[in-house]
Amino acid sequence: MNRVRCLVLNSALGPLDYRLPDGMIAPPGTVVECPLGPRTILGIVWEPERLPTNEVPVEKLRPLRGLLPVPPLSAPLRRLVEWTADYYVASLAGVARMALSSGGALRGPASITEYRLTGAPPERMTAQREAAIGALEGEQATIRELAGMAGVSEGVLRGLVAQGVLEPVIVDCDRPYDPPRPDFAVPELEPEQRAAAKRLCEAVRSRDFMPFLLDGVTGSGKTETYFEPVADALRMGRQVLVLLPEIALTENFLHRFEERFGVAPVLWHSSLKSTERRRAWRNVAAGDARVVVGARSALFLPFADLGLIVVDEAHETSFKQEDGVRYNARDVAVMRARFEGVPVILASATPALESLQMAESGIYEKLDLPSRFGGAQLPAIATVDLTQEKPGSGHWLAPRLVAAMEERLARGEQSLLFLNRRGYAPLTLCRNCGYRFQCPNCSAWLVEHRFTRRLACHHCGHETAQPETCPECGEPDCLVACGPGVERIADEVAERLPEARVFVATSDTLNSPGRAGEFIAWVEAGEIDVIVGTQLVTKGFHFPDLTLVGVVDADLGLEGGDLRAGERTYQQISQVAGRAGRGEKPGEVLIQTRHPEAAVIAALAAGDRDAFYEAETEARRHAGAPPFGRWAAIIVSSEDDAEAREAANRIGTFRPHVDDLLILGPAPAPMALLRGRYRYRFLINARRSVQLQAVIRSWLSVINHPAGVRVSVDVDPYSFV
Repeated sequence: MNRVRCLVLNSALGPLDYRLPDGMIAPPGTVVECPLGPRTILGIVWEPERLPTNEVPVEKLRPLRGLLPVPPLSAPLRRLVEWTADYYVASLAGVARMALSSGGALRGPASITEYRLTGAPPERMTAQREAAIGALEGEQATIRELAGMAGVSEGVLRGLVAQGVLEPVIVDCDRPYDPPRPDFAVPELEPEQRAAAKRLCEAVRSRDFMPFLLDGVTGSGKTETYFEPVADALRMGRQVLVLLPEIALTENFLHRFEERFGVAPVLWHSSLKSTERRRAWRNVAAGDARVVVGARSALFLPFADLGLIVVDEAHETSFKQEDGVRYNARDVAVMRARFEGVPVILASATPALESLQMAESGIYEKLDLPSRFGGAQLPAIATVDLTQEKPGSGHWLAPRLVAAMEERLARGEQSLLFLNRRGYAPLTLCRNCGYRFQCPNCSAWLVEHRFTRRLACHHCGHETAQPETCPECGEPDCLVACGPGVERIADEVAERLPEARVFVATSDTLNSPGRAGEFIAWVEAGEIDVIVGTQLVTKGFHFPDLTLVGVVDADLGLEGGDLRAGERTYQQISQVAGRAGRGEKPGEVLIQTRHPEAAVIAALAAGDRDAFYEAETEARRHAGAPPFGRWAAIIVSSEDDAEAREAANRIGTFRPHVDDLLILGPAPAPMALLRGRYRYRFLINARRSVQLQAVIRSWLSVINHPAGVRVSVDVDPYSFV
C-alpha cells in the first residue's frame, strides 16, 4: 500500500490521505511534509484505522513532499495524543502540535553561531554599549537573544562584534548532555524514607504501570525519597521525567539534583532559548537526555525509553492549562505512564482530594512519610482573630504577628509573610468622585504596582502609568489605594521594623530560574530577614533559619464561591506553614483571619488534616462534585458582546436532555470581559455514569458559528471565572 493517512497540524482540517512516493518509507509516527494547495504543512503519519477520512481513490492522492529527520513519534505518545484530545474535547491537531513544540528541532542536525564578550573595550563607549556589556557578562547566545537580554538593538551588538568586543562561537545545536550518575552521592535515608523508596524502586524494575501517591508532610524528604527510583531508572539506562508546577522552583530543584547526581538535569520550560529547546527536544527523542525536569508541556516530549514519571507538588492548580488545550498535567501524566507501561509518582504534602480518593479506592498505591526528616518538628500553628486583635488604622499586621517578627529579627532568624496578591493594592479609586481604575480589556480592576509606578491588569497584562490627577474629575492628589498587596505589606514591615532587610517574592521579581537562584542564595546567606511573598513561596523552598510564617489574610482564598476554594486554601496555608522550622530551630505559624471558626481555618489550627478532608469529601459527595461527579464548562466568546450572547443562546436551544446531566446557563461568565472578548458560560454537572465528553461533542457538532465566535470546552475545570 502506498497510501498513508496523516494527522496534519491544522485544527481546521481533519485527517488527510496522501500517496507515498516510490522508495519512501513512512511508518506511523513519522513526521512528514504534506502539500496543501500551494503550501507545505507538517503532518504525522497515523494508523489509518484510528483516524476516519474520506476515501479518495489512490490515483487522485497527492504525494508527500518529504520526511523530516527525526525519529517517529512512539505508539504510546500517539495514544496519549488521542486520549488527551478525546478526554478534554480538543482537536487532535492541537494536542499533536504540543509533541512537535520545537520547530527548529525538526530540521535535522545543525550548528549555530552564538556570541560572547571577549573582555576587550569598545573604541568608543556609549550609554547603550555600556549597558549591553554590563548585562551580557557571562552570557552566550545569538545576536537576537543577546539584544533581548541587554534591552538594546541588534545594531548596537553588531557594532560591538565589528570592534572585537563580542566574538563568534560555532555551537553544535544537538551536543549531548553529561549523563547523571546514579551513585554520585547516595544519601542516608531514614527508615520511613527507605521503605517508600524500596517500594518505588521495585516498581521501576518491574517495568509496569503503577501509580503511587507519595503523601509526606512538609520537610519529610519526599524529594530524596523519589530520587532513589530515579537512580534505579538511570542504572537501567532509561529516561525519567520530573514535572514541577512553577519555573521559579526549578533553580532550587536543580541544586538538589546536582548534589545527588553530579550534574544538572535537562530543562524544559517556556523561558528556554530556541536553541536550548531544540537541543533538549532532539536529545530527548534520541534517548540521550536522561532526566528531564520541566513544566506541564514536557509531558508531550518524544521520549525514546521512558522509565519513570514524577509529578512533584502534584496538588498544584498550575498543572491545569487554562487556555488552548485545557488539560491537567497531573492526570495526563498518569495516562502517559499507563500508555508507556511505567510507574508514576504523585508527590505532595497536601494531595488533591481526587488523588486521595483514588488511593482510598485502591487505584493508586499510597506511601506515607508522616514525620519530618532529621527529627525536625512541625511548626506550632495559632490563629489571630482580626476582629479581636485589630492591626490599627492603615496597618494590616496584628500586634502579635509584629511582636513575633521582632523576636526573630533579634535572634537573627528569618520570617515569611504570605499574601496571595501581587502589587501594592488591588484597587485604586478617587476619594473625590469615586472613580475606579478598570482594565479596558477585562472585567477587572487595575492593580497598583508602586515599585514600577504602574497600574496593571493581572489577567491580560494591560499596563498604564499611574496618573497624577483623577481621569474623571481632574482632582490632583486624590487617588487612594484600597486593600493590601505584597508591596504594601513590605512597606509596613519597613515602617515597623526599619532595620529589617525585606524581599518581595512574586512572579514579578522571581520571573526566571536565574532570579529565583539569586533569591535562594540571599536567603541562605542570611542577607534577607523578612520575605513577603505570594503563592510562589508556599512550596519547594528549604530555609533552615526561617522560623516564623505569618499568613496575612487567610480568608482571601475563601472568597468567590470556587468549588475548590476550601481545599485550595487548606493546601496553600499548609504548604506555606511548612516553610517554618525545617531545620533544628522550632517554627511558629500565625494565621490572621476574621473567621477562626471556619472549617478550613479550624482544621489548620488544630493540625487535623484528616478531619478537613473528611468534611470536604462529604460536601463534594452531597453536591455530586469531583471526584464523585463530573464538571465541565463551555465558554462562548467574541469581541462583540451581542454576537457572543446570540451564539450562546443558540447553543442553549440545542442543549441535550440526558438523565443525570444538569446544564446551567448560558450566563455571563464571572469574568465577563477577558482580553477584549465578551464571555458567556455553560456549567455542566454530570454523574460519573454519563459519557460527558460524547454528549458535549455531539451537542456542539451540529452548530455552526460566525467567524468571530470562539467556543471552548473545559473538562474538570479549576477556574470558574
